[in-house]
Amino acid sequence: MFDVKSLAKLLSVSEKTVYRWISKKEIPVYKVGESYRFNQAEILEWTSRKKIKVSDNIFEEKRAVELPHPILHECLAKGGIYYHISGSTRKEVLDSVVNVINLPEDVDRGFIADALIARENLGTTAIGNGMAIPHVRNPIIFHLQNPLVGLCFLDEPIDFKAPDGRLVDTLFTIITSNIHDHLYILSRLTYTLSIPELRKEIVSTRNRQSIINTFINAIPPRAGSDLESNL
Repeated sequence: MFDVKSLAKLLSVSEKTVYRWISKKEIPVYKVGESYRFNQAEILEWTSRKKIKVSDNIFEEKRAVELPHPILHECLAKGGIYYHISGSTRKEVLDSVVNVINLPEDVDRGFIADALIARENLGTTAIGNGMAIPHVRNPIIFHLQNPLVGLCFLDEPIDFKAPDGRLVDTLFTIITSNIHDHLYILSRLTYTLSIPELRKEIVSTRNRQSIINTFINAIPPRAGSDLESNL
């Protein structure tokens, strides 16, 4: 993530110019408290459309090679499973989710919540059958040691504008540090949740370990299976 000062340096412009872009809503930006933050991937897309030269330093964040793929049930165990999540709107629910999920202490929870609702405003993450998979449009670099998936069951079903029209009461929130882990987890999660028997097991039990065992026993999708099309 970049702040105004680092972004101005990367784009070889003044901070005043960056603030002007922000005020005119010409640049993708997130407001965190009184500060502004810019997502690396979104800035790359924006500079490409605007034909703005960008410093090669924007590529300093690199994913280590030869790392094993994340394991879905381990990500779920790290992120946690939570019940009785409150909220009567998408924003309230996502705020509650981010407040309870097992995140490192130095991660800005407010920023994550803002990023999640910004993604929802672009298009729903609901997948039908009362479930949604909140995630940011482009994974944000949080320097997490491990990707996380938080499973939350809501007290009150919420309208997530699901394609099947059903209200949502079950959320799987994905938080990763890179696009590779993000897509890998998303592909396995959407596959598992597409199986009626597995969906039923997940929502019918109140035992956390039983839910994790469901994912352990799930048959992984074949190589090349479709990922979510609207990231």
